[in-house]
Amino acid sequence: MEYIPAKTIISGYAENNNWFGNNYNMNIYKGCNHGCIYCDSRSDCYRIDSFDEVRVKENALNLIYRDLKSKRKKGVIGTGAMSDPYNPFEEQLELTRGALEIINQFGFGISIATKSDLAARDIDILQKIQKHSPVLVKITVTSCDDGLAEKVEPNAPVSSRRFAAIKKLSGSGIFAGILMMPILPFIEDTEENITGIVRLAHENGARFIYPAFGVTLRMNQREWFYSKIDELFPKKKELYIKEFGDSYGCHSPKAKQLKAVFKEECRRYGILYKMEDIITAYKKGYYDRQLSLL
Repeated sequence: MEYIPAKTIISGYAENNNWFGNNYNMNIYKGCNHGCIYCDSRSDCYRIDSFDEVRVKENALNLIYRDLKSKRKKGVIGTGAMSDPYNPFEEQLELTRGALEIINQFGFGISIATKSDLAARDIDILQKIQKHSPVLVKITVTSCDDGLAEKVEPNAPVSSRRFAAIKKLSGSGIFAGILMMPILPFIEDTEENITGIVRLAHENGARFIYPAFGVTLRMNQREWFYSKIDELFPKKKELYIKEFGDSYGCHSPKAKQLKAVFKEECRRYGILYKMEDIITAYKKGYYDRQLSLL
């Protein structure tokens, strides 16, 4: 494990972040070894060398303690944007767990994005945080089929394990749900896959699903993605080139149809899917509580 220097870990405050209402951002790790063929964090613009190698920021927990102690505004700390906070090394290192303990100590909320069922390990701390601040756990699921998930996300836990983690989290009172993105055109954009994900989400107690019916491609990441689908899904690369050219946003040709089916299924099961509804639901009651304390 390589340790890399860092001056700070918690970002500055953002007042009205429309991405799940996060006010701060936190990345303890750099790089990711889940090997997802579509990962945007592999793009040149992020300047992450050797992206598949996980590195740890030196003195991470002390930096987080110092950062949070100096923050004047409470808020929700998002983690998982650039590297998964529950990569396989976290099981032994427990740095994300340690960060959650500090977050609880200083009275902040947490918004987690992950592809790992390891998040369910920390239910006890998430329950403590939830007593005073909002808690949200988003687990990425792009396929209801474990075999397909193993192809596109080869080193991450398969989808069935992620659904099981959602069941544990939700059953423990944690506001948990699914990031259904990206849905890869010509590979995952079938009605069977979308309805399968929504059905399994319902059966496992997911409170929400936030979707994206397509994938983003840009320099470096595009070449990596094309090499992988050429290997795993013969002739699909040609479909991408013909349909999307050099476009950054590659929306499924079936997006309109799939979105309609998705919404109908979510409404049938009472699952939230609009960003504003998700933010309102998981933060409900906390804003009023903070005002009363002031």
